[in-house]
Order: sequence, then structure tokens, then C-alpha cells
Amino acid sequence: MMEFFKKPNIDFIGKRSYAFAISGVFILLGLIALFQISRGAANMGIDFAGGTTVQLKFEKPIPLDEARKALDANGVHDAELQEFASDNKLLVRVRNDVSQGKVADQIVDIFSKTFADNKSVVDSSTEIGPTVGKTLRHDTLIAITIAILCIIIYIAFRFEFKFGVAATIAVFHDVMAVLGIFYMMNKEINLLFVTALLTLGGYSLTDTVVVFDRIRENIRAHRKLGTGDVINRSINEVLSRTVVVSLTTLLACVSLAVIGGEVIHDFAVAMTLGILVGTYSSIFVASPIVFLWRKKKKGKLG
Repeated sequence: MMEFFKKPNIDFIGKRSYAFAISGVFILLGLIALFQISRGAANMGIDFAGGTTVQLKFEKPIPLDEARKALDANGVHDAELQEFASDNKLLVRVRNDVSQGKVADQIVDIFSKTFADNKSVVDSSTEIGPTVGKTLRHDTLIAITIAILCIIIYIAFRFEFKFGVAATIAVFHDVMAVLGIFYMMNKEINLLFVTALLTLGGYSLTDTVVVFDRIRENIRAHRKLGTGDVINRSINEVLSRTVVVSLTTLLACVSLAVIGGEVIHDFAVAMTLGILVGTYSSIFVASPIVFLWRKKKKGKLG
């Protein structure tokens, strides 16, 4: 394993108060975003807000910028466009809050008139009503809750209950942080973003488990050391591994965000933010919580 740090000796536990203050801000932003999403006041995608999806197949390729200009010029604004160049297909999504009337017919009519020399046929057309969008929001919250409960059970079985709670708080922190940052950036909240959040939960958990494994090993090997010293030692020992893995994953996510195209851009941005926050939380959130719990249980600072 490449070593960025030969023999680091950083007092991570001693900096827990500053870390908790930063994490408090992240969680507050996430709770605000969650409240706004429950009210439907955020930038919701058609998966949650409802809307219309139309997929068209053209005889010849159609440039995305020209398609977007045609829609804007005819009153269909803020449409999401996805191109399938190999099949000359174009997917158009329009949210309910920016559309009125029979949007599918309107979209087909716009393209047939604007690109009269490039005939098209409708491959599929779907409308998602506000009720369906509300149901999806509800089901999404249930899915995230179930995922968090499963994390507690898994970590509690593999380590101890306090480790499971610490890991769950760290995952909750990561989800709230990315959600809050996305809301502040006015990014669209859709099912792809939810996929990114669930993926980040798994990534954060994996990183946290590595740290917890080392903590458990060192607790057994260095029984005379205090809890704080054991945790600091453990984090420092896996620090190079954590940085190498995070940087490797970041390279892929940043590349997708920069050159991956509009469709995958927000997903890649969410993953990039999540990797940064997840790496931070495994060191400055999960581990300090274990320290505080053991300190209270044993009645000593450690």
C-alpha cells in the first residue's frame, strides 16, 4: 500500500470538539433540506414532483443544444434532455411545476414542426402525477430508514452495539451533509440522487469498518493504553490507506463530473461530496463517538 504518511501521530480525538461543531452545521443543513423536501419546496425532479417523460426516435441525429432551444422557444422551459446517439433517440423530461396541459403532445408537435426534415416517432410517453411523486418521496424515506437499521444490526453483530450506533450516526451525518449541500446548491433531487446517497452510505460504512477493525485489534493488543490513545493510534495506522482509497475513488468521480455529460453530472457531484464527507466522518465522527461512549462507561478519560 502506498504510504502518504510514514509515521503520523495526529491527535484526532483531541480535535473532536471542532469536528462536532462542523458536523453540527452539516446536519442542520441536512435537516433544513429534509424539511423543505417534505414540503415539496426543494428543486425536485419529476420522480418526486411529477411530470412528463417522452422518448423520441429520429431518422438523423439531433444536437441537444438545438433541441433545447426549440423547446425554450415554444414555452417548454427547464426540460431535462438525454441523448442516445447510437439510436438517434432523445429523452425529454418536464416537471409538473413548469408544464401545463398535454405536455407530451406539445413536445411531439414542437419537434415535428421545428425539425420537419428529420422525422421522428414516439418510442414511449409517461406521465407521473403529484400523488405518485409523493408516494415515491415516502417510499424513499422508508428505504433510507431500513438501510440505517440494517447498518446498526450488521455492525452490532460484527463488533459491539456502540460501534453500530457510532457507524449509523456517521452514515446519517454523511447523508444529511450531502443532502444539505445539494439543497444549498439548488441541485435537483431525484431518484438518481437518492441512489448516490445510498451508495455513499455503503462507502462511508466500509471506510468506518476499516477504522473500527484496527481499533478493535489495538484494544486487545494494547490493554494498558487509554481509549483515546488506542483510537488515535488506530486512525493514524490506517490513515495512508484511507487517503489512498479516497483519492482513487475521487479521481473517477471528478472525471465523471467533468467529462461525463449532463445526465451523470449531478450523480458524480454527489458522489464526490460524499467521499470527502465520508472520509471525514469515519475519522472525526464515528471514532470520537466510540471514544465518548467507552469513556462514560469506564469512568476514565483513556
